[in-house]
Amino acid sequence: MTNAPTEAANGLIKRVKRAAFGLTSFRNYRIRSLLYAGRPNWALLATISPR
Repeated sequence: MTNAPTEAANGLIKRVKRAAFGLTSFRNYRIRSLLYAGRPNWALLATISPR
């Protein structure tokens, strides 16, 4: 067993946090996160709202 999947997820999270530094809007942060995650489903963007 290896912890590679966990480290990959942590690396992605850190990259998103760095790229989104200074964004104050949750919507903008979410869009930036989807772009970094790759191949976002833009049809779902309007249907999901933060709580």
